Amino acid sequence: MTNKLILGTLTITVLLASAIASFSQSNHRKMKEQAQDPRTLEEVKAYALGEWASISVELRPTEDRTGSGKIQPTYLKRNFKYLPDDKFIGTITLFADNYGQMPLMEFEFKGELKWGEKHPIAEGAWCIDYVLNEGFGVTPLHEQAAMMLNQGLPQGMTPFKLGEKKDILKKAFPMFSIVEGQIVSDFDLIYFKNGMLFMGAKHVDGTPFDKPEHRPHQLQIPLARVEK
Repeated sequence: MTNKLILGTLTITVLLASAIASFSQSNHRKMKEQAQDPRTLEEVKAYALGEWASISVELRPTEDRTGSGKIQPTYLKRNFKYLPDDKFIGTITLFADNYGQMPLMEFEFKGELKWGEKHPIAEGAWCIDYVLNEGFGVTPLHEQAAMMLNQGLPQGMTPFKLGEKKDILKKAFPMFSIVEGQIVSDFDLIYFKNGMLFMGAKHVDGTPFDKPEHRPHQLQIPLARVEK
């Protein structure tokens, strides 16, 4: 074999190996992006399974429960577990400060997920309803929070105690605008990008997601997957 032929063969081999490596890296990158950015409803439902949590204390506008019409800042952290069979457990912890050093109250929501149509905010975003039909736990984490919850308790409900969770599912609770027997639902959206979970951004006027027409239009601060 001549030197030219050997050189030509080596050159082709190197180019071929480089092309294969480039294709492999590109294909791997594409597969990774697809895995982190699910688009179809089936992909989104499968990718959601597991636990997700806030990356820091979050700020959101909240409607004043007293009916004054004022918008109040609320500091919180979220934790959501998406379970098989379209079930979920959501936990929201409220704080009195920007940095989460003074916890006030914790809510635990258990129930059913109802998946809807595509949401127009982004390709791969879907409408989702959180139906709180299995549990609505409220735990005061500060004495003042317990005192606030105990103001105007419905007849027959025992007082809240610091650090003790009380399930108010289907119970009348005027402070939260809940009537006897009511199943509370949250009409939201869900979207994944770069391995992060986005829900809907709260309305600037504090309007809750309590009706389909109040479903959010923008994206909120994302949650990160909790690795086990």
